[in-house]
Amino acid sequence: MKHIDPSQLSTRERYRLMISSIIPRPIALVTSIGDNGVINAAPFSFFNGVTSSPPIISVSVGYRKGNAKDTARNIRERGEFVVNIVSQNIAEKMNIASGDYPPDVSEISKANLQIIPSELVSPPRLAESPVHMECKLYKLIEIGEGPNDLILGEVLRWHLNPDVKIDERYHIDPDSLNIIGRLGGPQYCTTNEVFEMTRPKVE
Repeated sequence: MKHIDPSQLSTRERYRLMISSIIPRPIALVTSIGDNGVINAAPFSFFNGVTSSPPIISVSVGYRKGNAKDTARNIRERGEFVVNIVSQNIAEKMNIASGDYPPDVSEISKANLQIIPSELVSPPRLAESPVHMECKLYKLIEIGEGPNDLILGEVLRWHLNPDVKIDERYHIDPDSLNIIGRLGGPQYCTTNEVFEMTRPKVE
């Protein structure tokens, strides 16, 4: 068995270890609006659910060259954003949106993404995404040495595209989502192979 002490690794080495051992990770393609009115769309795989009452999601946004990224800065200033889940059919567009563009350039146009209005927040939703979550900022915490902006958002409204199947218990059929997950480096995976297990009943 290999034993790794993270305190003996560089920041980059720790990052690589994390992203290649915590897999697969869901991808949040986050839309936000800057103070210049430009619509920003950026993907983040340090993303997950936190609690269901109220429904809170987390997105961790690292700094770039010592500065906060557009997404974190926009959310800090406006207090709202939309999480668009990434499906296989928009994987290439998501990858284009991951580029390091200046604040006055919209990833929407660069990636040829289609936007539709949100109902409760200003940032738009991405029409190609199977699931949209309109969020308001619950809390933003600077964390780590980078630092990272840990964004906690309360989901105000879910939107499901017509092709997404959901039952009366609010279970979404994963096959109808066709989503992708992030692995280490440039690697991704799909959820095409799904299996079930029943939890044991403990008397």
